[in-house]
Amino acid sequence: MVDYLIVGSGLFGAVFAREMTNNGYKCQVIDKRNHIGGNVFTENVSGINVHKYGAHIFHTNDKEIWDYVNSFVEFNRFTLSPIAYFEGKLYNLPFNMNTFYQMWGVTKPEQAKEIIQSQVINAGIVSPGNLEEQAISMVGTDIYFKLIKGYTEKQWGRDCRDLPTFIIKRLPIRFTFDNNYFNDKYQGIPIGGYTQLIEKLLEGIEVKLSVDFFSDRAFFESSARQVVFSGKLDEFFGYDAGYLEYRSLRFETEELGVQNFQGNAVVNYTEKEIPYTRILEHKHFEFGTQPTTIITREYSQEWNKGNEPYYPINDVKNEKLASLYKERAENLPNVIFGGRLAEYRYYDMHQIVASAKKKAKDELVKFKA
Repeated sequence: MVDYLIVGSGLFGAVFAREMTNNGYKCQVIDKRNHIGGNVFTENVSGINVHKYGAHIFHTNDKEIWDYVNSFVEFNRFTLSPIAYFEGKLYNLPFNMNTFYQMWGVTKPEQAKEIIQSQVINAGIVSPGNLEEQAISMVGTDIYFKLIKGYTEKQWGRDCRDLPTFIIKRLPIRFTFDNNYFNDKYQGIPIGGYTQLIEKLLEGIEVKLSVDFFSDRAFFESSARQVVFSGKLDEFFGYDAGYLEYRSLRFETEELGVQNFQGNAVVNYTEKEIPYTRILEHKHFEFGTQPTTIITREYSQEWNKGNEPYYPINDVKNEKLASLYKERAENLPNVIFGGRLAEYRYYDMHQIVASAKKKAKDELVKFKA
């Protein structure tokens, strides 16, 4: 009998396990995959740390969270500055004065603002009702049709006119020459890859891999005083009220006999006719100088049972179903639900760390009471 059975060895499960272990509680972690780390898992191939489930860049303004993760491993100074490819031309992301110069040849912020405003007026958008209208109201028609529409429709598998406005509202737009995608003060990637961070978090904690919680649920639930569940919320309840929807991803990874393939860690392909959304070149996340390189083409696809769920589709239908499951989850005193899948919401990594630390702290306060 352990105090906490933690289902999932991703960032949430690893941080929670570390916090409770540090406070004297016995934890066991199980994971149905054959490796730790969940979607932040990195695998060393030919000296290059490959992000097996897509790019992950840690960024935060919270110094306490930054110091926390750096207490386990040292982070490098990587700053995300993606490039967009459209019909043979390259544009800087996020949208900033470099992008506007590449698009229109303007050199002054007021010139860019005038062009955008003119295009918004010509489009006749007053109150945006969908993603297309919202995007045009923010950056105009040129940037929307070249750099947003195709990429977004590939990413979500839906016409932009059928997508909600909130998806695009967080899009960074700057009238400065600044290619830094995030505004956060602290940014980077663990030197040696994210797997090293998870290994440090789980040091001294029993971990069992290739173990599916649902293969013998009754046994696992009886083996611990408390279950910490970071898997799919609807799966925990046997999908009995219906399936929550996600977008999934498919990856094609190959090693190339060249030292440098695209000169940047991330290049987005915004034409709808190109089937993949982006190409990652993994060595550039850690300033690698290896003689070969490894790239990954990333394809967005619909989620079906058996595929890995990545992005929750937080539309009205899914939010209603998620609320039903969450209400039931709150009434289970011996189960803690945490993380992207168990809470059916998109989390950045620093938010996952903060959430896991808070739930652990809440547990400790409960015991003291």
